[in-house]
Amino acid sequence: MNPLRRLRQLGQSPWLDDLHRGMLLDGSFQRLMEEDGICGITSNPTILARALLETDDYREAIARLAGEYDDTEALYEALVLEDIRLAADLLRPVYDKTGGVDGYVSLEISPELANDTDGSVREAERLWQAIDRPNAMIKIPATGAGLPAIRTLVERGVNVNATLIFSPARYRQAAEAWATGMQARIEAGKPVAHIASVASFFVSRTETLADARLAALDDPRARELQGRVAVAAAKLAYREFFDLQTLSPALSAAAQAGAWLQRPLWASTSTKNPAYSDIKYVEALIGPHTVVTLPPETLAAYRDHGNPQQRIEDGMAEAAAVFEQLAAVGIDFDELAGQLEAEGVEKFRAAWQEIMAALDALRRG
Repeated sequence: MNPLRRLRQLGQSPWLDDLHRGMLLDGSFQRLMEEDGICGITSNPTILARALLETDDYREAIARLAGEYDDTEALYEALVLEDIRLAADLLRPVYDKTGGVDGYVSLEISPELANDTDGSVREAERLWQAIDRPNAMIKIPATGAGLPAIRTLVERGVNVNATLIFSPARYRQAAEAWATGMQARIEAGKPVAHIASVASFFVSRTETLADARLAALDDPRARELQGRVAVAAAKLAYREFFDLQTLSPALSAAAQAGAWLQRPLWASTSTKNPAYSDIKYVEALIGPHTVVTLPPETLAAYRDHGNPQQRIEDGMAEAAAVFEQLAAVGIDFDELAGQLEAEGVEKFRAAWQEIMAALDALRRG
């Protein structure tokens, strides 16, 4: 059996981490759904920048829409909303067949709002209404300002993808934000069924920075930790996921009221270090109630030589030991995760600005 299809039998949903108009129109995304079992799609400003700047997919649409929008951001939004609605419509049969477990497409709010709670809420609600599809999710960075925005949006019935999560502690905060939003709906007498959410935990970016810091230490214990940190962090986040189901009163109340699970999603799964397996971050994190997002190269590699087995709960004690050893060699993981979060926001902001500049030039001819 195709290893990608086997993932779904093991309780993990494979989503594509890529989005451009050509794949939606030429049937290639449909083939990924039919042949590989891909059951969702996600995007971010970096992916959208690549699509707009490196393909011809949008030339006709830009020419068609440019006269309607004097503002570059409005033109960008019109282009993106067309893509998101098209992807959502292609995925709607999956959404219906799985009872809302899968079949989602995610759109990120402007990264300029990553530290603006009220602005994030307004933007997310506006985009949610504009997309007008039950199988869309709005991506909110789980920054200090983003966490209360996530809570408010869940309370208001918006599907949320809590993104840019790099530590088990931040994962827990994002899960609790979702749970308290659900609790507020329950207390207000509002329904909680059919509100979907995932919490996107970034993997390989964590490894890259952790390895660099470990390599800079003159300590043999540090060398032994290289290549082990990212998977350990994701496993501990997964342990938080399961612990919260029974230990969080808000989550328990939401479940009893019929709320869907907020599933952990493994993001940034492409291997950056060529010394590591090209499917390292897929193989290690397979388990029930999870989502894995796959960029095209990683998807192709996994289709070719993946060996799916449930591994997410293996080595939990070892994962905890990795974090103890990090502290022993002087690395503060929460500080490291904070740097990754700040860099992630800045990376998306730079991509956003690149999109705006390029699109403005195209719009002006």
